[in-house]
Amino acid sequence: MLREVVSNDWFTIALTVGLVAVALSKYLFAHRYSDFISVLGNSKYLKIYSRDQKFIDGFDALYFVNFIISVAIFAYVCYSTLVHPSAFDLDQFFKLLFGVGVLFLSKVLLERLIGSLFEIDTIIDSYLFQKTTFKNYTGFILLPVNCILIYTLTPSKSLIYGILIVIVIINLVGFISTFKMYQKLLLNNIFYFILYLCALEIGPYLILSKLIIDSNA
Repeated sequence: MLREVVSNDWFTIALTVGLVAVALSKYLFAHRYSDFISVLGNSKYLKIYSRDQKFIDGFDALYFVNFIISVAIFAYVCYSTLVHPSAFDLDQFFKLLFGVGVLFLSKVLLERLIGSLFEIDTIIDSYLFQKTTFKNYTGFILLPVNCILIYTLTPSKSLIYGILIVIVIINLVGFISTFKMYQKLLLNNIFYFILYLCALEIGPYLILSKLIIDSNA
């Protein structure tokens, strides 16, 4: 079992950093934080804050820190539960953290570059804001989930699969809301849309899966 082969010390430090990032977001952006945590059932957050986007946004930056930490820890728990229990390796864990951060940051920058090249910056910025919001929300949910998996419950395959289903649903809600907003544009360019999904939506997750497997090999 994961708890028997892994020291929790470094997980505690990583989770604390994620918790501090979330706490800072609540302290520095109290009103925005209140709107953000209800984003699944209310489109108010997307409508209000998509108008005031910045290339470097403090609120999103704090949640991105928590996101990469939460995803890296959950990925490790998933691997140890579903594939093979592994002794904790700090070097490999840092590589996983770095890989997750670089992968998602590179993806955002590439999408912004594509928007500039095709002169659709406004659409791309709005689209990225919605995607980033739901990814950050995923990290927000994973923070307490990781704490429970590491300190309280012994991870089981059924529990991990259940959490993965919830994560998929959260991001599916974000995808559907984006699709509805740009439905006409996407349907008129369905070939490019499918190409985009394969190259920039499905591809990075395949790379991330390969990275997780290699880092724990």
